[in-house]
Amino acid sequence: MNDRTTTIRPAVTRLQDRPHADVLIIGGGINGIATFRELALQGVDVALVERGDFVSGASSASSHMVHGGVRYLENGEFRLVQEAVTERNRLLRTAPHYVRPLKTTIPIFSTFSGILSAPFRLLVTHGRGKPNERGAALIKIGLTLYDTFSRDGGQVPRHQFHGKRRSLSALPQLNDGIKYTATYYDASMHDPERLALDVLHDGAVAGGDRARAANYLPAVGFENGAVQLRDETTGDEFDFTAKVILNTSGPWTDLTNAALGERTQFMGGTKGSHIVLDHPELLAATGGREIFFEHSDGRIVLIYPLKDRVLVGTTDINADPSTPVSATADEVDYFFDLISHVFPKITVDRSQIVYTFSGIRPLPRHDDTAPGFVSRDYRIVASERAGVPLLSLVGGKWTTFRALAAHLANDTLALLGVERTVGTETLAIGGGKNFPRSQSARTRWVAEHADGTDRARTEQLLERYGTRAEEILAAAPEDATDLPQLPGYTAAELAHLAATEDVVHLDDLLLRRTSIAFVGGLTLERVRAAAEAIAEALNWDAARVEDEIARTVQLLRTAHRIDVERGGVVVDI
Repeated sequence: MNDRTTTIRPAVTRLQDRPHADVLIIGGGINGIATFRELALQGVDVALVERGDFVSGASSASSHMVHGGVRYLENGEFRLVQEAVTERNRLLRTAPHYVRPLKTTIPIFSTFSGILSAPFRLLVTHGRGKPNERGAALIKIGLTLYDTFSRDGGQVPRHQFHGKRRSLSALPQLNDGIKYTATYYDASMHDPERLALDVLHDGAVAGGDRARAANYLPAVGFENGAVQLRDETTGDEFDFTAKVILNTSGPWTDLTNAALGERTQFMGGTKGSHIVLDHPELLAATGGREIFFEHSDGRIVLIYPLKDRVLVGTTDINADPSTPVSATADEVDYFFDLISHVFPKITVDRSQIVYTFSGIRPLPRHDDTAPGFVSRDYRIVASERAGVPLLSLVGGKWTTFRALAAHLANDTLALLGVERTVGTETLAIGGGKNFPRSQSARTRWVAEHADGTDRARTEQLLERYGTRAEEILAAAPEDATDLPQLPGYTAAELAHLAATEDVVHLDDLLLRRTSIAFVGGLTLERVRAAAEAIAEALNWDAARVEDEIARTVQLLRTAHRIDVERGGVVVDI
């Protein structure tokens, strides 16, 4: 996009003015951001660049779960499950504003299916071929092992098994062909993008002038020991040097390496799509819990109540990271089929879809292994470009971002000859610091911070930002009222986000700084209201506002299948 008005971006200027760092991280998804935080906390001079907006790639297309991966046990990935459960329990403590226990129920339709084929798949076929249905016996074994991995955390209860009668009593809309249900706990992550932004903020605060990050600044080349960076808002290019380069580009790792002159074939990502439904009957049928189960094709899928909507996902299809992805009609049909399998009395149709999103998982190259059985673990591959160490991250998942980042940071510190001085295992993240956990503590916090602001509004901000709500309260007038077109948001709140969280485009605000797009109901009028609310903070003139509205309308149509010009209806699916 050729902007009609170009705002000077301080984040880019800071990199141009001092075009060198000890470490350059290429890729601003959750793993790159978490590594930025780790290194900044150790006092390392670190820079991070992202080709689009922060957390706009694979990290923005998650199922909004923090989980140990009970199904990974069938793949024999015991180390990953142990690490994931440990990190899940840590996040419940360090990020309680965004990560909370999630009651999860598995509907089970057979008793012994899969009990013999699972070991064969693990030991002989290594994930090739179609999986058999997982019956109660196999699920019982898996959840018992899962409880064992969780035993030291004390953060969630152990699993329970119930027969058909008790299961239907608790969830009467379930398919009455079930034989059992198994219920266990993992954790929800109801605002993954905001959690990532908190991690980024923590790193920037900890590092001060020695921690710099910029979005819309891709790495486009490598020459004479320097990485060429391009400012997407101006087209300007400049060289940047570092003692160590980290490639945390997720599904685009091979493409980034190619830009650096390094030919690799590490990645083999798969596409995962989700739909969001405004469906009160289906929402009520879930009983406030995630329904997590195996569909007829062996794919593990979910129906998940979230923000008064129902999230349904996900697919697992081989994908080319050089091509944009979005939900297809076949995927929507697949989701409707799986809903009818679990809740056969409930009807769903496309008019109830308010949002869709798709992403490519950063999985390793997997040849003929079935996508669902490709390892979700990670590895770090070391190479060198013109004498500069290059560490490429292959794989990784949301739940284990802190542990992965600590591992990658430790490898980097070793190359720099620097000792680790700060651990992050128990370090609170962003608005999770001093977050009130009990209702009484929450009531006290709201009373102490309302200070002339409506208490319901203060509580809303606490829910939205954790204790970083203090920043919004300080920036917004006490008598600020909601925008008529965007209930729940004030112009001052949106302007503050735009001014302080590196918003470059309108979609950054609607898709990642807030949940405005996710919950649906977007119309052209609402998109315009958001653009006008942030225009002054970003120095946008009238022409730029129109450009941003047009860009957002097009992006919502192509990437998220929502036509805001027609009142937020789905298109082409």
